Amino acid sequence: MKESIFDLLPKLDCGACGFKNCADFADSVLSGLNTIDFCPYVDNKKNTIQSTAIKPESLGQKLCWKDHLDRDFDFILDTFPGEPGPRETILPFNPLMVREMSIVQGDILIGRPMGMSCGCPVTHCGTVMRSDPKSGVIDWCVTGPLDPRRQGYKDVGYYVAHAYEGIVTDTKEIPVIGKRYWFMPRRCMLQWRHSGLVNSVARYANGGYRVRIEGLYIG
Repeated sequence: MKESIFDLLPKLDCGACGFKNCADFADSVLSGLNTIDFCPYVDNKKNTIQSTAIKPESLGQKLCWKDHLDRDFDFILDTFPGEPGPRETILPFNPLMVREMSIVQGDILIGRPMGMSCGCPVTHCGTVMRSDPKSGVIDWCVTGPLDPRRQGYKDVGYYVAHAYEGIVTDTKEIPVIGKRYWFMPRRCMLQWRHSGLVNSVARYANGGYRVRIEGLYIG
């Protein structure tokens, strides 16, 4: 029974329901302390996922190409297998922080993308995959807030989001280099569409396409 409740949840561990993770929330629903509509991503009337945070086809539904604000998008960007979240390339407003704070692979960071590049109102948390102390560029996997809460973090403050990389399997069309698309990161907590220019496309071994998207903005 818990598994069927958990399967309906988005696996974001966003904390909006008041619990640390989706598993704890599923326990509270099973015990009768809460109802599933306390999750902001679940439609209580249909008992289905409102957003595209998980694959709707796994629930026997057709994919709905609308974001949380009812705006169209073209494809969903998934994470690479084995990685903890979407891969993002960022540059702190003060690139010297990378060297001064000794930011290295495996570090847990928080920060907020600001400005024309990707003015998201949500503080991002993530794990560093690569960092360049010379240029200040960081590649990280964006995750939820649990690791910073449990293990501590380094705060880079405001940053510019330059690129996303990931796998595209759910799409209206084959992604083409040089074309700008509206896309949805699978684990976006706001479930808002993003826009970006695809500048790298390759067939992926397990199906779909490996893409890199630059020139980002939201809305």
